Amino acid sequence: MPRSSVTFVCGQCGGETLRWAGQCPYCQAWNTLQEFAVKKEPGRRKTESRSGRGATSGSSSAARVLGGGIVPGSLVLVGGEPGVGKSTLLMHAAHQVVSAGGTKVLYVSGEESNQQVQMRAARLGALDGAILLMAETDLDTICDTIASEAPQLAIVDSIQTVADGAVTGSAGSVSQVRESAARLMRLAKETGVPIFLVGHVTKEGAIAGPRVLEHIVDTVLYLEGDRRQELRLLRAMKNRFGSAEEIGVFAMAEHGLEEVPDPSAAMLSQAGTASAGTAVVVVMEGTRPLLIEIQSLVNKANTNFPPRRVANGFDLNRVHMLLAVLDRRGKTPLGQHDVFVNVAGGIRITEPAADLGLALSIAGNQRNQPLPEGLVVLGELGLAGEVRRVGQTERRLQEAARHGFTRALIPSGSRTGRPAGLEIIEVRTLAEAISALFPNHIHSGAFIEEAGVTVS
Repeated sequence: MPRSSVTFVCGQCGGETLRWAGQCPYCQAWNTLQEFAVKKEPGRRKTESRSGRGATSGSSSAARVLGGGIVPGSLVLVGGEPGVGKSTLLMHAAHQVVSAGGTKVLYVSGEESNQQVQMRAARLGALDGAILLMAETDLDTICDTIASEAPQLAIVDSIQTVADGAVTGSAGSVSQVRESAARLMRLAKETGVPIFLVGHVTKEGAIAGPRVLEHIVDTVLYLEGDRRQELRLLRAMKNRFGSAEEIGVFAMAEHGLEEVPDPSAAMLSQAGTASAGTAVVVVMEGTRPLLIEIQSLVNKANTNFPPRRVANGFDLNRVHMLLAVLDRRGKTPLGQHDVFVNVAGGIRITEPAADLGLALSIAGNQRNQPLPEGLVVLGELGLAGEVRRVGQTERRLQEAARHGFTRALIPSGSRTGRPAGLEIIEVRTLAEAISALFPNHIHSGAFIEEAGVTVS
């Protein structure tokens, strides 16, 4: 008789406990423990191990995110919002693997029929006889097919539709998702076949199912972007075989996702003429410098309501901190103004090197004065208003010079070369930066509206 074991798994952190409790003993989250029952077979047939052959991802951007390419025997989880392009990206990857000399790729779909997948592949120009299509949700059948066919790459779309007959619960439940991923991980290690899993995300943006799913796999990739925008970002949140800081940039075109070889040019191509509230910064995504446009809008708040602070692509808590530094150290009163921040292109900025650029963007918008043409801004802001140095300044400046920028505002004392054609302006404090860029601004208590200047 098969043995049965029952544990309780936290859907937030993946912690396990033998007894149910209202609060998870690991992450202290409430009402997140769910019953997880697995029937263990007395013995499991071992799959014959084969020497894995490396597979190319076909895309230099995808290879950069994966750490150089697809690793044999790896299990990769690809998450993203519905309609963002996960299935499209993986169909392109399957076509590129067989085009680069791969023998065959197995594409398992639990949500579409073979005819639907074939129609999508034809629309994307990825239809190939070496791509084996399989509409199946039974995990035993999927594992047996992978073991017998030994493809160079296997894709399961999606892990929430797969069910193991030996596990209680319906497809997509905590027990099914966890055990299915664990079995596919063992299969990948035993056969050397790399397996890609598609994972749905929740309203909060996390992959649906237990958090332990992200701990099981070798690599977690997120495909980010607005379905109504052109650019998509492939970001590694976890990578056992390379850096987790790299990103790949793709554009959604008529025939699917196309790689963007020069992301900085693509993100700046829509930038209009210089206007108040716009600043260009250089952020490092792994080893790649990217020119990013930051926009801000400062507006007089309704006196009946507290001022609003909205940030898209920038940490809101850091925006609050920068507004306090601007008010106290930069003589830019913002206590009675709504402040809106947006990062163009759908990029999410996490490093502090963009602090000074955002602060000057807000200060310029409040004064209704644009930053000078051809200016790029670097620097981290401290609570005392000091401008701190950032890493890899030389690489950032070289990227700015390559795209035609003529001036750079950087922290004083930065040890860096001076790219040809780039004028360097060094500042020590936020007040110095504001004085250098807005020499004729109105001090303390001034608010500049779109119609003109009024002094309150």
